[in-house]
Amino acid sequence: MPQPAELSATVPGAVHRLVDVPGGRIHLLEQGTGPLVLMIHGFPETSHSWRHQLPAVAAAGFRAVALDVRGYGRSSAPGAVDAYRMTSLVADNVGVVHALGEETATVVGHDWGSPIAANSALLRPDMFTAVAMLSVPYAPWNAVRPTDGFARVGRDEEFYVSYFQQPGRAEAEIDPDVRGWLAGFYTSLSGDTMPPPGTGSPFFVPTGAAMRDRFTGGALPSWLTEPELDVISAEFERTGLTGALNRYRNVDRDWEDLAVWDGARLTCPALFIGGALDSSTTWMADAIAAYPTTLPGLVSSHILEECGHWIQQERPAEVNALLTQWLHTVRP
Repeated sequence: MPQPAELSATVPGAVHRLVDVPGGRIHLLEQGTGPLVLMIHGFPETSHSWRHQLPAVAAAGFRAVALDVRGYGRSSAPGAVDAYRMTSLVADNVGVVHALGEETATVVGHDWGSPIAANSALLRPDMFTAVAMLSVPYAPWNAVRPTDGFARVGRDEEFYVSYFQQPGRAEAEIDPDVRGWLAGFYTSLSGDTMPPPGTGSPFFVPTGAAMRDRFTGGALPSWLTEPELDVISAEFERTGLTGALNRYRNVDRDWEDLAVWDGARLTCPALFIGGALDSSTTWMADAIAAYPTTLPGLVSSHILEECGHWIQQERPAEVNALLTQWLHTVRP
């Protein structure tokens, strides 16, 4: 099992820490000094996904911190499904900022980390004063219950978020070969290895099938080495993916909890970076088009050509340049 020193081997200068928050303990990687930049990963990843950004953001003059979201990596993993609702994850971020002795932070999120970052800035604008969102665009609360919407999206097949709803179902697919499942998931959503258009998306599960039946086989994407996959998969083999999947199982609770924010605009300075080949970008094109209304503080928005979903790992140099340039514009 990788130990902390091994986990940070590809992040020279990073320090591992465990900090106490009201909801448990949060594990994080920290590098550099200056204004705090808090990085939130998505599914199914850990703080390791920010290994290219930590040194770059630190070198730009910031205190770069990447955390393991609750249920992932070395952070606490509560047993109750409803412990993974959005308000609890925002509270964890607030607790991390306090534990680090800071009063404010810029928050950066990828995949699920993007709405976690956005809601942190929405619910606590006094603390999270700027937000960068990668891959998943900002979309305000609306009147459609999420599980109802996802059921309509699937039509004759089952949308993956619907597939994840029943506790234990996805786990039964993943647990027998965690490393192989992760490899297939990463490969199927990466710009250089994703399946050709029209061959079936891994986001849709045919009746009686499993998600992995739609995964791309073959070589890993260029951004992911076998040793890196070993490090990532060892963490999930140790913890399982229930904590990670429980995030999806709270979409309706989030909808109920956040109803007061119906149509809310996110007014703080913002950045969006998406991949042109990423379904998260193409499916949510209307959300991006609405940015003049929903993100009035948007500083810049970028779509990287030939890039898939794992944007900060697929195109680290470009993401680092865009991110650090933006950070300097919003520096306290």
